[in-house]
Amino acid sequence: MRRTRPARLALVAAMTLLAPLLPLALGGRAAAAARPPLALTNPGFEQGPVGWTFTPGTGVASNVPHGGTQLVYLDAGAGRKVSQTLTAAGPGMYDFSAWIATSGTGAKFVARVNGVTAGAVDLPSRPTYARYTVSRVELKAGDRLELAFESGDGWVNADDVMISPASPADPVVTSSDPKVVEMFGWAKRKANSWVQLPGTVGPLNVDERYPSGSGTAAYGPSYWAGYAHRSAYYSRDMVHQVGGAAVLGLHDENRSMLRSFAASSTAQHRYFPVWAVNFDNTTYLSIDYRDATRYVREVPAPFELVEKANEAYRWSGDPAYLNDTVLWDFYRHTTKEFIELHDAGRPNGIAEGTGNGIFAGAASYNEVGEERLAESGDAIGSQYQAYLAMAALARSKGHSATAKEFTRKAADLKEYFNSAWSGTGSGDAMVRGYTVDGQALTGWGKENSWFMPMKQIIAPGPRNDAYLDYVDQQASGAGRPGNIEALSYLPDTFFAHNRNDTAWKWMKYVYDQRDVQHPVARQGPNGDYPEVSYTLVGQTVKGLMGVEPDAPDRTLTTQSRLPAGMDWLKIDQLEIGGQTFALRHDGATKSTLTNKGASAYRWEARFPGRHAKVQVDGATRKAKTKVVNGTTYTYTDVTVRPGRTVTVEVG
Repeated sequence: MRRTRPARLALVAAMTLLAPLLPLALGGRAAAAARPPLALTNPGFEQGPVGWTFTPGTGVASNVPHGGTQLVYLDAGAGRKVSQTLTAAGPGMYDFSAWIATSGTGAKFVARVNGVTAGAVDLPSRPTYARYTVSRVELKAGDRLELAFESGDGWVNADDVMISPASPADPVVTSSDPKVVEMFGWAKRKANSWVQLPGTVGPLNVDERYPSGSGTAAYGPSYWAGYAHRSAYYSRDMVHQVGGAAVLGLHDENRSMLRSFAASSTAQHRYFPVWAVNFDNTTYLSIDYRDATRYVREVPAPFELVEKANEAYRWSGDPAYLNDTVLWDFYRHTTKEFIELHDAGRPNGIAEGTGNGIFAGAASYNEVGEERLAESGDAIGSQYQAYLAMAALARSKGHSATAKEFTRKAADLKEYFNSAWSGTGSGDAMVRGYTVDGQALTGWGKENSWFMPMKQIIAPGPRNDAYLDYVDQQASGAGRPGNIEALSYLPDTFFAHNRNDTAWKWMKYVYDQRDVQHPVARQGPNGDYPEVSYTLVGQTVKGLMGVEPDAPDRTLTTQSRLPAGMDWLKIDQLEIGGQTFALRHDGATKSTLTNKGASAYRWEARFPGRHAKVQVDGATRKAKTKVVNGTTYTYTDVTVRPGRTVTVEVG
């Protein structure tokens, strides 16, 4: 919030500066990179007033920036404005975001195209920084875009303006429950506001110690995943955001980010990927990387990267996930050499941490506490899913022997977990990790507790059911994590076991905390932690609607997971493998799919339980059943041709 105005900057209020149409030239790699079709000059105000137009009562200050060292302010009162006008070099659709703090109401953040308002945010009274976005503004070549901060009843501070390309997909949710409609609409807009516009020149190695960073580079396809006051995406956050990003069609971003981590997984790093990469897709974030032996790394991350590469492939159908040698070598090394190199303390085929902290290799994502873990529940669960993903990827690549090998390895690991590793108890008596001196740990371990059912390594049955009860009880009580991003895993955990009401409870809780201040003050409110919006997008589609795509095979599996009180839920403009679908669930017994694309898809319409009959567009078929992770499903396979709508119902 603005308290004082530095005298040396007060003269800016009297200046009127017309914005240049192009950003300032920069040397090095940034200059060589392709210029983006739309670029702001001085988006963080680090060059003072350059590029912006100021009316009286406004200016540049240095007292409370969001990032860097400077910000712009508007004094209270009508008619004050800070703006920049630029010309679109080509057609496109964009989101415009800024960090803003206000002491009163009535102020606006506005985008105008050729003098006509194309979008605006009415700013609330919030004296600490939060991020606001004008979404999906369409421009043609030659259009004049004005971005403006306009005054209200109180002072306004603004900083760190960002242009994002609008998401390629714009899915729309409708429902009998207005809460899910509101939630999804907020989440998809917020998620896309974190996407970087490739070619944009921005700072590197920005963090709380160095708010201006250390140099600049042209950013690649990427989105924010991690703290918003750092100039990078984090492996742990990114893998949890992959599904939501895929729903929004951010396939280039997913592939580029996954590949950057894969490229960092070298023999020198003992096949650990680095923890965070700057938005140039290349440079390791300096706060987390000191040298090749001292950098943040946690055992679950490489395994989750393999798992999520497979998920990204199923959504996009991009053959690079099979044919890019950097990616393929990463899958191979992670599921073989990485484990062999990190299995010395308790040689049992499970990758270990050192027990010496995150800069030496931590066993768990849970960084809080004094437990010196060698093996953890989140690591072994993630290793299990990496084996399954490797089997699936190998099968798609035509490597049948490798697929069989890793299918067997997954089964063996799950059997070992349930017969030996996890002990015999459940609830607070289930083993969730082992220390470096071999001590088995039970009780509540947050990530190393809930990852075990989330990754489905616990055998289905009463023991698993009791552990799910335990997770919900702990997270609902004194064991609840203080950071919202940790809680964002809980819907995934319960959807994985068809506990739809509990999953929906946690989705609503996470969403309802969006305006609460995050424990890290520079992060802003909880809703401005990127993982929150991306996971809510993914949990709506993958969780509530049970969408499991396989774009390379042109197949789609669906299952209603609607909670009690939600009579129906529909998603339109759902993009899978470059074509569009609409899907509606009515309760748990009726699903309707429309294929709006150019290719036929095989649809497996799945329903929990045993049902006597299945009707496809009113015609009765013999019911088929299968058991998946301990749950019996009634299902049928239907070929849905382009332009066709099919309804499947059980009874």
